[in-house]
Amino acid sequence: MAAAKKRKAKVKRKKAPSRKPAIGRKSPALKKKARARRPAPRRAAPRKTTARPSRKPRPAASAPAPARGPLAGEVRVGVVTHYFGHLSVAAVRLESGSLRVGDTIRVLGHTSDFRQRVDSMQVEHQSVSEASTGQEIGMRVTEHAREHDVVYKVAA
Repeated sequence: MAAAKKRKAKVKRKKAPSRKPAIGRKSPALKKKARARRPAPRRAAPRKTTARPSRKPRPAASAPAPARGPLAGEVRVGVVTHYFGHLSVAAVRLESGSLRVGDTIRVLGHTSDFRQRVDSMQVEHQSVSEASTGQEIGMRVTEHAREHDVVYKVAA
């Protein structure tokens, strides 16, 4: 065979041990300094007690709160039984009287109070122009109506 190549064996070098720093002479013990005194914190002066002035009565509200019940010329027609938010449609059970397309209604509840004109009504998914007592209708509303809101018909 031809000359065989001699492989050099890799020799791992060992790391030299870390040297400790040279130990010097210990210096003589130093005298400790006395702590600096902090001045005592100042205390707040006692409050003077004086006669309190009498409180002034608050002025009355300039505008009275709007009435929460039916106004003059409004007749209770029904109650909202359900509200379909994705369609903005309220299901209303008519209790008394009749309701026609074109009438103005007021929806009044705990958090809702708005007026609108009746644009469309449906009974059992069929468009109607007039509904009477005892029927449950679906009508498009302009604002959010909640269950148990009362529907009033506004006299023109």
